[in-house]
Amino acid sequence: MPRSLRAEKADASPPLSGFRPHRDTAARRRSITTFIVVVLTISVLLLLATILPAGSVQKFKLWSGFHIGEDWKAKSHHNEDEYLIGVGKADITGPCVEINLMGYADPHQIGTGLRQRLYSRAFIIADPANPSDRIVYLVLDTQSGDTAVRYGILSGLQELGPEYEDYGHHNLAVTGTHSHSGPGAWLNYLLPQITSKGFDQQSYRAIVDGAILSIRRAHESLTPGRLSVGSTKVFGANINRSLFAYLANPEEERARYNISSEDDGSVDKDLTLLKFQRASDGKNIGVLTWFPTHGTSVLGNNTLISGDNKGVAAYLFEKSVLDDETAAEGFVAGFSQANVGDTSPNVLGAWCEDGSGQMCSFENSTCNDGRSQQCHARGPFFRVNDEGTSSCFEIGKRQYEPARQLYNRLNEASNPVRGRWVKSFHTFHNMSNHHFQLPNGTEVQTCPAALGYSFAAGTSDGPGAFDFTQHGSNASNTSPVWRVVSGILKAPTEEQIACHSPKPILLDVGEVSSPYQWTPNVVDVQVFRVGQLVMIVSPGEATTMAGRRWKNAVSDGVTALFANEAPQSAIPVVVLGGPANSYTHYITTEEEYGIQRYEGASTLYGPHTLAAYINVTLSWIPYLGSSASSRPPHGPEPPNNSNRSLSFIPHVIHDSPPFFKQFGDIKQDVEEKYEKGARVIAKFVGANPRNDLRLERSYAVVEKLVTLPVGSVLPSPESSRENDIREEWSGNQEEKWEVVRDDRDWHLVFRWRRTSELLGTSEVEITWETADPWAEPGRYRIRYFGNAKSLAGEITEFEGVSGTFELLGASDR
Repeated sequence: MPRSLRAEKADASPPLSGFRPHRDTAARRRSITTFIVVVLTISVLLLLATILPAGSVQKFKLWSGFHIGEDWKAKSHHNEDEYLIGVGKADITGPCVEINLMGYADPHQIGTGLRQRLYSRAFIIADPANPSDRIVYLVLDTQSGDTAVRYGILSGLQELGPEYEDYGHHNLAVTGTHSHSGPGAWLNYLLPQITSKGFDQQSYRAIVDGAILSIRRAHESLTPGRLSVGSTKVFGANINRSLFAYLANPEEERARYNISSEDDGSVDKDLTLLKFQRASDGKNIGVLTWFPTHGTSVLGNNTLISGDNKGVAAYLFEKSVLDDETAAEGFVAGFSQANVGDTSPNVLGAWCEDGSGQMCSFENSTCNDGRSQQCHARGPFFRVNDEGTSSCFEIGKRQYEPARQLYNRLNEASNPVRGRWVKSFHTFHNMSNHHFQLPNGTEVQTCPAALGYSFAAGTSDGPGAFDFTQHGSNASNTSPVWRVVSGILKAPTEEQIACHSPKPILLDVGEVSSPYQWTPNVVDVQVFRVGQLVMIVSPGEATTMAGRRWKNAVSDGVTALFANEAPQSAIPVVVLGGPANSYTHYITTEEEYGIQRYEGASTLYGPHTLAAYINVTLSWIPYLGSSASSRPPHGPEPPNNSNRSLSFIPHVIHDSPPFFKQFGDIKQDVEEKYEKGARVIAKFVGANPRNDLRLERSYAVVEKLVTLPVGSVLPSPESSRENDIREEWSGNQEEKWEVVRDDRDWHLVFRWRRTSELLGTSEVEITWETADPWAEPGRYRIRYFGNAKSLAGEITEFEGVSGTFELLGASDR
């Protein structure tokens, strides 16, 4: 086997470029000057309006925001490539402590703090001639989309009134970046709730409310604009973690994607980017990208909340355009998943951590002891003992950099999305017994959901426990205990066993509904179309080849559809995003399913799962036609378990400071001086962060002492930073403390630790990792914001502040 197919080298990546640390004083002065110019211009226009005839006034008429009237419809008739576009972003960070993290299914992985806040990023596109024809694509920093979350979002949008009546099941896609480092306990079905001790309303509401807020912000920013689309290669950010299964696909098919040793086809290296540019001033308001790599850069021993590598990529992109004249204020960068199923960001491959220095078994990812527990995949900086944090930042950077380069190229030479058609369909489909014909005429069917033995083996990104292995694990070579456990849940019938063959069934979850459903049998089937761009919204993790087959089938279907349209649109661009709307585990090809590694064992509806998704999708493709005005049948609705789910998660009882102390008091202060690269640490008397999630705010900030000339016009703080910080001025008003880092920033880390359950005491540790690429010399301090709960249940806000410290530059050492 060529080594290029076994593991990729961590290619050197160019340094971050195009950044300024934060908006400086000069930038703010420019903003004031711009404001004055705008005010004067508007005043002149108003004066002209009072002295010119009505006909002349019409020449100066400006488009009136997002209220779409006949004037805009008439004007838009002359530009077939303009859309209504809007973007929005909002905080969805749930409880960062005392809640199980969602992704690795490890009940011992309980949150202890926050490295990076999580967000919902919303992208809305509408047809200006028919504004009800619109789509909203959400990218959540979560493990996946979810049925209960989607129901909650739709319900919240309905409550906003008639202005939001155009949003519904048909045009709302709720996708997750597949981060394994976010709080759990918010999913609709019982199986993923088990390791989180049930369902947590606080965790659930944070996601739902933040998603709604992001949609509101996108909706309120709707403006005429143009879209452009392009693709580029991303190297060093993904490999195939189940190459043994991938190689079971036909050689001829694999050969079509084997371009070079660096791009051998085992995973997709293409990143597709959609750029949103408003027409009023030509500024870009956002980008939406699709690229496949698992959100498992941060490892299973991590307990800090973050958006993993996709969160890093979005953070870097949004930071890069802060002072970029091509980008509008409030620019939003969404990094959506693609056919992610068998990909890994741990690009050095899977190795045995048993001292042998050997790679894991190619067939079943085991080590010398025949087990999977010592088999761990390695990221580019695996030698750094930081739970994968350094590797995560690097993999995020490797996605950001080519995306930013593509953005720059599209600014210079646009590849427009043409046709102005915005169409969508969504239907619920019961996969438990779907009979259909394969393209060759063979009659096949899907099965009620079930998970195989290799599901319990996990992957090299996160190995499972006990004696399960990938590929070949079954009742005959594992402990008899598992046969008993499987039978207690529900022993599969002979019909179910035959339907899922060759999968040996461990958990027959699709036929269990007590106390409520364990996994979905009813799935979301959804596709969006904007001009020639077609987005498949997948509820499961499609593998590399499964995603290709699905996209190719849709591309063929829409090509025939587009050919009959006048004027004809461009060649279709088909992308796949997910896991979205629900979580239906994995979607493999039939050949990969036969190998029964983790991904095949986690393909819920039997060997024909992928073919069924393709079959149902193609049956509704005509609803994407330019003249389509109806929708497919709604289908059987899945249950909403958000108000009936079990929960064994204890509430916060109370907080108390230690004797002779107050909340916010310093327990360990900073030192006077640090060299760049050092870790600045301050510890405070704390309280449980679950008392207030501080959404759209922060638990921790770094403030910098900024000196201004006497008599300077003092600008207001950057609105996107912590907005409830008090400005503190020296007597002569020449200095101020300015927030330069907060919970959004990757290198500012908030940790919480309970010191006494009985007394209710706790401490907070805030660390600024000044290896931060944008850290500058200067004088700083750390501020902590907390909320304490009394025995009576009253929540009281408090804060604490460290001493000042100096960060030295190279010339100061």
